[in-house]
Amino acid sequence: MFDGRWRETVDRGTGPVGQRLQRMGISADLLTATGLVSAAATAVAVATGHLHLAIVFLVLTGLHDLLDGPVAKASGSASVRGAFFDSVTDRVADALMLGGVAWYLVSTRPGHLVLLPFAVLGVTFLVSYQRAKAESLGIRAKGGLMERAERMILLGVAFLSASFLVPVLWILLVLTSVTAAGRFVTVWRLAEAPEPVRAHRRARRTRTAARTRRSSESFSRWRARRQGEMASRSGRAGRARPARRDGSGPRATRRHG
Repeated sequence: MFDGRWRETVDRGTGPVGQRLQRMGISADLLTATGLVSAAATAVAVATGHLHLAIVFLVLTGLHDLLDGPVAKASGSASVRGAFFDSVTDRVADALMLGGVAWYLVSTRPGHLVLLPFAVLGVTFLVSYQRAKAESLGIRAKGGLMERAERMILLGVAFLSASFLVPVLWILLVLTSVTAAGRFVTVWRLAEAPEPVRAHRRARRTRTAARTRRSSESFSRWRARRQGEMASRSGRAGRARPARRDGSGPRATRRHG
């Protein structure tokens, strides 16, 4: 839901932050990898019963996931390899965090309740698989009530109190299942369109992606030229200053000649 309705607004807000992080030498792959570390820390905090600490690590995980894309765009390094790395890392992070929840439930509430987080994880993976498979067939499959951002927000609510955890997990399971069903119906209907229509949609998305990539590359080249010009001007200014201080150089010759 956030990805579909407020993506442009979020991108406008995170774009300058991504540019600043890129100038500091922080890469998108580094943010993705450290986000996985934060997810592992979240899992450990939950498994050991430190739910409020888990919220802190969960927020860090979300920030890393939010900013790795803007950093990739700012550096002009957005690529298929980076998108693949980010997608795989997100799935591993989800498994770690819900695995930590399962560990906590085993320790505090023995019984079949431990299967609940694994059910949430299974439906979560189904939602991700539907999008990946649909897009590989040239069909757009975004949207729904429970995309990754919404799931992380609800998980943070669950960590506010031990009494919230199980009810929120049930809500998460139901809403994620509704999302999976909705995506299935959407893709099923879009797949009924004639092949020329789907080919036209794929071509249009390809052109849009190419324009975005060219814009990013053009901005990177402009920035490199700008930095080169500034460095060249600084060098000329540095060479001119000694000539004015000691009276030597072409200007001094003309002045005394």
